[in-house]
Amino acid sequence: MAKRYAFIDEVKVWCESGRGGKGCVHFRREKFVERGGPDGGDGGRGGHVRVRGNARLRSLLHLRYRPHHRAGNGQPGGPKGKTGAQGKDVVIEVPPGTVIRDAETGEVVLEILKDQEEKILLRGGRGGRGNASFKSATRQAPRIAEPGEPGVGKWFVFELKLLADVGLIGYPNAGKSSLLARLSAARPRIAAYPFTTLEPYLGIVSLSEKRTFVLADLPGLIRGAHRGKGLGIRFLKHVERTKVLAYVIAPDLEDDPRTQWEVLRRELKAHHPLLLEKPFLIVLSKSDLLDETARRQLQDAFRDCTVPKLFVSSVTHEGLEQLKEVAFALLERAETAYQPFP
Repeated sequence: MAKRYAFIDEVKVWCESGRGGKGCVHFRREKFVERGGPDGGDGGRGGHVRVRGNARLRSLLHLRYRPHHRAGNGQPGGPKGKTGAQGKDVVIEVPPGTVIRDAETGEVVLEILKDQEEKILLRGGRGGRGNASFKSATRQAPRIAEPGEPGVGKWFVFELKLLADVGLIGYPNAGKSSLLARLSAARPRIAAYPFTTLEPYLGIVSLSEKRTFVLADLPGLIRGAHRGKGLGIRFLKHVERTKVLAYVIAPDLEDDPRTQWEVLRRELKAHHPLLLEKPFLIVLSKSDLLDETARRQLQDAFRDCTVPKLFVSSVTHEGLEQLKEVAFALLERAETAYQPFP
């Protein structure tokens, strides 16, 4: 059996930029030059701490095992005006969709949204000036140089919010994982007990060569999720960057389908009202369990909802092709790929 790696979507990391090299105090020493002028070079700057997007990464697990990142220090300046070598930059690779916050204030410092996108998180200290920089008409032989500026060390919180086109949301055991497995090549855990999905799964849904989208199976949502109940906030933060929402409603759960729908909407609103403005559709799952009377009752329960309502089954494959087409059509009408949430 293939080894299963943990999905880590939040980790605290210490980052420290490099100190700048000190400037050099030196005077020319050449044959037949009795009193050479100052020629001390500047110190090199300290190394930066950079963050780069890497689409091959799926979580922040690698940062949990290496939580400290320090850039190199700049080298001192040398004689004959030589500038010291720059400190080595350190590059932290993260999955696209990673937000970095100041651990003390909670303020968002930067975001990485694309593969190979690179930004400087902390700048290295400036190198100190050598004595050649202090020469003037009134000061011919300065014996002073600057020390390099110190680097900066801080704790940051790296938080991953998945970038998906369509997100499946619903109660635990509503059939979301089965739908993802049928619609894409993804293989999420599937079992008949709550919270089988403890982490988000992504799959590529293909309608044709040029018509594809990313589908996310997100952990089940229950009452009180916005207060952290169940998987709570871990689930809801991944919904923020999803362009289209597919509410998966099952007929065989404790709450009736209409109640499921209302609870899901309330929890999204409590987390952030803007989530209710996203395009959405209603997926009435496990349709193989429904007879004609039950189907009519479900249609009546959602008669006031003007959005697409689809009967689908992962067992009989009913409605799967229609689901892909409707989701893709909604996706094309979505205004932006990502709406920032304050």
